[in-house]
Amino acid sequence: MLATLLLCALPLAFGLAAVSDLLTMKIPDAIAIALILLFFPAAVVAGLAGPQVGLALVAALAVFLLGFGLFALNVMGGGDAKLLAASALWYGFTISLFEYLVTVCLAGGVLTLAILLLRFAARRVAWLERVLPASLASAQKVPYAVAIAIGGLWSMGHAPLVVALRAAIS
Repeated sequence: MLATLLLCALPLAFGLAAVSDLLTMKIPDAIAIALILLFFPAAVVAGLAGPQVGLALVAALAVFLLGFGLFALNVMGGGDAKLLAASALWYGFTISLFEYLVTVCLAGGVLTLAILLLRFAARRVAWLERVLPASLASAQKVPYAVAIAIGGLWSMGHAPLVVALRAAIS
């Protein structure tokens, strides 16, 4: 039962962050904090060894530093950087983390193009501008948590912690 609940944490966090970012262009800190706090009981339930937990912490730190650099360059929002770092814990320092980050980048590129086209169309079609959330229609930003969620949901099945939690359920 506990393994099932913990397994739901990552996709739920991705979904909440995506919806929040899409509607408000903000990702609540509580989502990243919850992912960090829930990682530790998930690691215990999944039976991760100490070195795996340590490498997961290193992965999260590396992703945080990368995200902070992108934030400092005004390329990425702070909430996006925190969400990426917190979710990196769940992937660990493995090839699944690389898969996750590459998938996020690809989804981000497609999302950015789609939003640019949508904004272009909204300026020409009055009803379209009315149905778009104001934050999406007028902002010059991209709700990147949507890309993070797509990449995360696509790749999470290969994350060692998720695999171990699924094994603990069966």
